[in-house]
Amino acid sequence: MTCGVRFCGGCNPRYERGKALAIIKEHFNGRVDFSVAEEDVEYDLLLIIGGCTTLCAFYQQYKVKKSYIKIWDFSHIERAINIIESAICEA
Repeated sequence: MTCGVRFCGGCNPRYERGKALAIIKEHFNGRVDFSVAEEDVEYDLLLIIGGCTTLCAFYQQYKVKKSYIKIWDFSHIERAINIIESAICEA
């Protein structure tokens, strides 16, 4: 399972976005291949990590097979994990 990661620009982060990604990656411990999203690559999932409620990161240019997962608060980590787990089960 591949998951592209798209961060916002970080102009007004209200939590540690990198730590959120680290927690998500640790949960999947090698079951999901996370990488910084590139426009010419197709991903199973795309994780969009915003630092605030504006969630300004553009992501429409990325190719995604299954779904987009958007988080903009530390409390969204569990929801993101659940969505990724569901995608793994469907694969």
